[in-house]
Amino acid sequence: MENQEKATIEQKVIAVINQLRPYLQGDGGDLEYVEMTDENVVKVKLQGACGSCPHAKLTLKQGVEATLKKYVPEVKSVEDVVLGF
Repeated sequence: MENQEKATIEQKVIAVINQLRPYLQGDGGDLEYVEMTDENVVKVKLQGACGSCPHAKLTLKQGVEATLKKYVPEVKSVEDVVLGF
């Protein structure tokens, strides 16, 4: 993937994450974009209440990952850099 193409995808990913953040912040959590790998794996950091929530994996996979894949189909998966999933 060319740098220009990756940068475009990355901008879309960040825009979607910024739209999701208020929902997480409403529950005392947050989401920080860390990076996107060359394989289109998005790495994020769950913060605040989300970092210690027992439903963090569910939020990450069924919430964040599903939404990102819907609006940015190039995304392969989403992983939390702290929790490792």
